[in-house]
Amino acid sequence: MLAVFDKSVAQSPDALQSPHSESVSALKDGFLARHFTSVHPSAVTINLGSSGFMAYSLDRQNPLLPRLFAVVDDIFCMFNGHINNVAALKQQYGLNKTANESSIVIEAYRTLRDRGPYPADQVVRDIQGKYTFIVYDSSSKTTFIAVDADGSVPFFWGTDSEGHLVASDDPEIVKTGCGKSFAPFPKGCFFTTSGGLKSYEHPLHQLKAVPRVDSSGDVCGANFKVDEGSRKESSGMPRVGSAANWSSNF
Repeated sequence: MLAVFDKSVAQSPDALQSPHSESVSALKDGFLARHFTSVHPSAVTINLGSSGFMAYSLDRQNPLLPRLFAVVDDIFCMFNGHINNVAALKQQYGLNKTANESSIVIEAYRTLRDRGPYPADQVVRDIQGKYTFIVYDSSSKTTFIAVDADGSVPFFWGTDSEGHLVASDDPEIVKTGCGKSFAPFPKGCFFTTSGGLKSYEHPLHQLKAVPRVDSSGDVCGANFKVDEGSRKESSGMPRVGSAANWSSNF
C-alpha cells in the first residue's frame, strides 16, 4: 500500500530529510502513483485531489497479514495486518458482526475526532495485534497513521523533494520517491496532521531523531526513539461540548 500526502495535509519531520536526498516530486504528473501501478498492475488508486493520493494492491501480500481498504463517510482507511481483539473493539464501538479491521480503525478514528472519551494514545493502544494503518479524513483533510508496538508489519515513510510525506509497506517504492530521505516508521508510534509523530506507548515522553547512516556513510533519514530523559506535561482532554476543536488536538 502507498499514500502520498501534500505537505499541507501531513508535514514530514525535518529529520527525515537527507542532505544527499536524490529525491523527486512524488506528486508531480502522478509520478509515484504511475510507478506503483507499474509494479502492481492490479493496484487501485484513490485520487485525493490537492491532498495527494492513496493506492493499494492485493499483489504479493503476506496471507497472514492481509491488506484491507474501506471508506466510511469520506474517511478512507488502508489497513495491513490483523487485530487480535476484534470482538472487544466491535462491542466497544457498537459495530456489527461483519465489520472488519479497517472498519474498526475508521470508527476508532471517528470516535476520537468527535471528542470521544479517550485520548489518541489510548485509542491506538487499545488496538491489539500486528498492523499498520493509514487513515485520511477528506472532510477535515487530516491524516492518522499508526504502527503496532512491535513493528510487526514492515512500514516505511519519507519525504520527497517538495516536502510531501510518502508512506508505504514497500521500501523500494519509498526510495523511488524519497531517495535517501526515508526510514522505517517507528514502532509503537502514531502520526497525525495536527500533532505530528508521538509514541502511544510512552505518551508523556518526547521522541528524538537519531540519524541513519547508509553503507556509503550518507545520512539516510532518521530513526525516532523515545527520549526517556524528557517528559511532557499532560494537556488533558477537552470536555465534550467544549469550544476546543478536539479533532485538531490529537
